[in-house]
Amino acid sequence: MSEETIQPAELLEQVNTAISTVLAGGQSYKIGSRSLTRADLAMLKSMRDDLEAQLTAENDAGLLGRTYVAFFDGR
Repeated sequence: MSEETIQPAELLEQVNTAISTVLAGGQSYKIGSRSLTRADLAMLKSMRDDLEAQLTAENDAGLLGRTYVAFFDGR
């Protein structure tokens, strides 16, 4: 029995879909005596931020991936 792990990019896509669903259909609704509560929007946004940061970190070359150094000689 193999355990399949979901890649961060795929999980980010699922989280964005869930956010869209909550935004389009509301956080929760009730029909008669039954109610449905979708995932918490704040939690989904937090997950999205974490996944985006993880993907950015994976794509950066080093510790300071977006850092540039300038040398000004002859002052």
